[in-house]
Amino acid sequence: MTSTTSPPTAGGRRTEGDGRPSPRSPLTPRRSAGSGERGASRLFRWAATGSGALILLVLAAVAVFLVLRAWPALTTPAAELTEKISWLHGADSLLEFVGPLVFGTVLAAALALVIATPVALGIALFISHYAPRRLAAGLGYLVDLLAAIPSVVYGLWGALVLAPAVQPVWAWLNTYLGWIPLFGGDVSPTARVLLTVGLVLAVMLLPIITAVTREVFLQTPRLHEEAALALGATRWEMIRTAVLPFARSGIISAAMLGLGRALGETMAVLMILSPGFLYSFALVVAGQQQTIAANIAAQFPEANPLGVSTLIATGLALFVITLLVNMAARAIVARRKDFSGAN
Repeated sequence: MTSTTSPPTAGGRRTEGDGRPSPRSPLTPRRSAGSGERGASRLFRWAATGSGALILLVLAAVAVFLVLRAWPALTTPAAELTEKISWLHGADSLLEFVGPLVFGTVLAAALALVIATPVALGIALFISHYAPRRLAAGLGYLVDLLAAIPSVVYGLWGALVLAPAVQPVWAWLNTYLGWIPLFGGDVSPTARVLLTVGLVLAVMLLPIITAVTREVFLQTPRLHEEAALALGATRWEMIRTAVLPFARSGIISAAMLGLGRALGETMAVLMILSPGFLYSFALVVAGQQQTIAANIAAQFPEANPLGVSTLIATGLALFVITLLVNMAARAIVARRKDFSGAN
């Protein structure tokens, strides 16, 4: 007579046809409630949760520090600020002083991003889809090595080597394209201008944008690429129809990461740029713009307590700008997350 086995009961045990419990299989050992694996999982979960909370606490602590230390400058009357601080450059209020600094910071970072992004995308595509394996590995290592160079070295290179080399180019742009506001005005004979700063910042952004976009390009599903090639697409058409749409959000994320790096750069800008406090788009004229970070580094050593508070207030403005840039980047990425290699 053949016996039958019923499905598992509520307790998880199978029963024979006569109602007796079937013997437990030796392949499914019983797990105790307090096993070491469960304890390790719990510990890892709490460690990960604590790490995430720590990031929020650090961000909140920085924001609180900036607000508290900038509060004296924010609440001091404008007349007292101009009387006690000698380097406000004729500004009648804190807002008038911060405005040109914010303008110069955003203009320098945007200029660097416009220059660096196309070059970084070209390097990333060459490494991921065109270069032989050995050449790609070596080139990727060299690009990543650029991120290890200190910013003060970039500043020395930009001031002593790059500026004299590009001065004839800026003079040519001023002569033949001076009708464009970006290249108009009296060109600087030393080339210590915002266009040179943007070029140096672009070189500093290359390893950041290239590294992120390269990894995103390599995550493109192989099936998409092979399908495009099977339909008769050329290598460039395959990249345009399969790789770039997949990597769009990753490209945006890389660009915003580089923009954050450019917004906070200090030493390279301080060592190259001839500063000014104007709302000016002239890129080849000296004494027009200044960035927040470079101004803090230049004025902090000789600032009195109220001056330090004023500088921290400008740092608070930079903190808000960086936060808004990152929030905008996340919003853009979230809108395109369905077909993206960034999520």
